[in-house]
Amino acid sequence: MKSGRGPVSLGTIVHLCVGLFGVQIVWGLQNANTSRLFQSLGADVGQLAVLWIAGPATGALVQPMVGYLSDRTRSRWGRRRPFIVVGALTASAALVLFVHASSLAIAAALLWLLCIGANLAMEPLRALTGDLVPEDQRNRAFALQAAFIAAGAVVSSALPWVLGHALGVTSQPVSGAVPESVRLAFRFGALALLASIGWTVAFVHETPGTASFPGQAALRAARPAAGRLLLRGAVWLGGGTACAFLSRILGLRPELYVLAAFAALYGLSQLWLGGLARRGRHPVGLLQISEDIVWMPPEMKRLAVVQFFTWLGLFTLWVYTVPAVAEHRFGSHDPASAHFHDAADWVGVLYAMYNAFAIAAAPLVARASARWGRNFTHGACLAIGAAGIVGLVTGNPHALPWLPSMAIGVAWSSILSLPYAIVASASPASKMGVNMGIHNLFLVVPQLVGAVILGPLLDSGLGGSAVGALKFAALLFAVGGLTSIAFGAFRSK
Repeated sequence: MKSGRGPVSLGTIVHLCVGLFGVQIVWGLQNANTSRLFQSLGADVGQLAVLWIAGPATGALVQPMVGYLSDRTRSRWGRRRPFIVVGALTASAALVLFVHASSLAIAAALLWLLCIGANLAMEPLRALTGDLVPEDQRNRAFALQAAFIAAGAVVSSALPWVLGHALGVTSQPVSGAVPESVRLAFRFGALALLASIGWTVAFVHETPGTASFPGQAALRAARPAAGRLLLRGAVWLGGGTACAFLSRILGLRPELYVLAAFAALYGLSQLWLGGLARRGRHPVGLLQISEDIVWMPPEMKRLAVVQFFTWLGLFTLWVYTVPAVAEHRFGSHDPASAHFHDAADWVGVLYAMYNAFAIAAAPLVARASARWGRNFTHGACLAIGAAGIVGLVTGNPHALPWLPSMAIGVAWSSILSLPYAIVASASPASKMGVNMGIHNLFLVVPQLVGAVILGPLLDSGLGGSAVGALKFAALLFAVGGLTSIAFGAFRSK
């Protein structure tokens, strides 16, 4: 197996993609069925956003740490593969247990475990692609990854519907919990994850001990004085503390404590860095992640803005699609009704459709980015996706949403490929893992924000309408697309 310095074969890229196919089956099952499971166990629609917080919270904690650690791992199996295997085993076990939860608290705890395992497997897979694939093959490699990820989502999204209709397994609630078709789908997903990760681990081999630690001398010479680090730390720590204090005295939603904790933690890390700089010392261990966030490449800083709007929109879409479709297409607001579960199955098919369109769009996205640039292409795809989201909840509620699904699929194909190509191209080889992990913060921070604001926004600003929430998601996609296009125009000057 060659390193990222030379060309790699199509077969090697395919082997890398197979593991992400399995990981996306996990995410696809979770995305399409988590709201259904929580509502079946007694959660109301206003609680869904905070219950979904496990995904973004674990991603924010796990991915940067596993990226940092895998960059520095030395083993006979390579840097990334040990983490990939542990993550797959954890996620597969949690996947099976999740749909058998007997209470809302147990389901929430198992979702946390499931998300930890999936993130633990996913980040090293992305970093491994950056390790092995050279710059001139990255558009193609990440586009192929997008196709495999979309294929995994097609399989996972359609599984409950297929089992419920083709195999005669009931798709209606069982004793107030999820239908048997969903339980069988999650068991199948666990097996598929283990098989696909096993494939990648067996056929993609890293050379032990080839990773080099980053050279920081040139960067440190241009870094700010300790005073700036201390000021930044004080601002973040003070902001987080104030947010927690106001939440307490004003009786605001408890989700705010999560954002407050992350802000305070980042502030403390900056204060620590400032103290080290004042004494002429350099950070060691996991504290270097905080330094890497401050000194990420400019391309990643611009991408962070685009990803904020994109992933806040995606989080809104995933959380509220089931109740929005139940409201718009089936006229149902009752999670215990047969119509609501018919809507949930239908959403699984919808997810399968837009992921199928993402597979078809992947080579077109790669070609467009080669011709017009990654930023412009990504922005245009997000704008197309915004139109598709609006189409889901407007017009004839009984029409099959082929055009909306196609539009969302175009955006999803770009989301799964072009940002990762941007990060890989901007990262030195010795920082590939940690930069991929830091990039994941661009995905999870907006989801944490969504977990805090979407409930109050739904209750007060949107009148409790899940359809209104999806229109808000479309607006966020449009803003993200325009921002990406603007950055692309700025760079071209």
